[in-house]
Amino acid sequence: MPLLEFNDRGIYCPRAQVYIDPWKPVDRALITHGHADHSRWGNKHYLATRSAAPVIRHRLGEVSLTTVEYGQVTTINGVKFSFHPAGHIIGSAQIRVEYGGEIWVASGDYKLENDGLSEPWEPVRCHHFITESTFGLPVYRWAPQEEVFADINAWWRANQAEGKVSVLTGYALGKAQRLLCGLDHGIGRVYTHGAIENTNEVLRQQGVALPPTIRVTSAVPRKDYPGHLVIATPGAIGQPWMKKFGAASVGTASGWMSLRGARRRRGADRGFVLSDHCDWPALLEAIVLTGAEHVYVTHGYTSIFSKYLRGTGLNAVALETDYEGELAEMATKKEDLDQENAAAE
Repeated sequence: MPLLEFNDRGIYCPRAQVYIDPWKPVDRALITHGHADHSRWGNKHYLATRSAAPVIRHRLGEVSLTTVEYGQVTTINGVKFSFHPAGHIIGSAQIRVEYGGEIWVASGDYKLENDGLSEPWEPVRCHHFITESTFGLPVYRWAPQEEVFADINAWWRANQAEGKVSVLTGYALGKAQRLLCGLDHGIGRVYTHGAIENTNEVLRQQGVALPPTIRVTSAVPRKDYPGHLVIATPGAIGQPWMKKFGAASVGTASGWMSLRGARRRRGADRGFVLSDHCDWPALLEAIVLTGAEHVYVTHGYTSIFSKYLRGTGLNAVALETDYEGELAEMATKKEDLDQENAAAE
């Protein structure tokens, strides 16, 4: 019996009778992070890191949730579980599973670049490694985030000189806060979409230091926006909510901006290549650092990436899962969008 197996509900540990990031309701779920494709409603009990818990509760309500610190070992029926930083978003974790000398790591979503906000990724040695492949093609290669933010700030200044509002999109948990921390706040004020500000408030309450923001509401006069910047969810673009800003330039921050045509499809004037997932070189580096001989490739370019890994001598297989990578948080929750649209009318 393998220590971990994959079934129609998710990644399962038969000996401990627990799931990791299940996509269907189960009795006991170990959660790598708070994004909706990894942390779903309906499980009887959840286990996550202490820093991921507030957002999970915010999104799922009053669920039965136990928290652990990074590196803390929890033993269930003889199987040892521990959570280790994944560098993806605040509170994100890789889950190490050990029994009888065999070690697996389920990485969830992760990135190697230290963004200065999330707990930095740490390599965890193992025999079996479960990896995403959201950007598992050689074409995906990220510039250092300092260069990306220099471009974003220059774009904001140029829009300001033209009297325009700069609207920058990123998903509400993770990307929005990373953008907020990378902006030059000496340029002007930063306003936020309601779904983003709701998440900001949860993070601030748990002690995360975020720069000041102003929630976009009907109470803010339209004349206050020109020259300043709004961080919005991608789902808000093209909606009535945007009317309040008048002349605006829309920028999108995503790994998908590497692709020709992606900016146009997102309704953006500018695209900035910034992802909370690994690019091609980082995926390969991470796998080497784990020392794993067996690699299981989920969500993304699974067949291409696993084929490449087999060519390097690894035992790599592609898996079908319900994870979505960077697509998971690209739309605003309907209730938030309805609220913002009502405020715009």
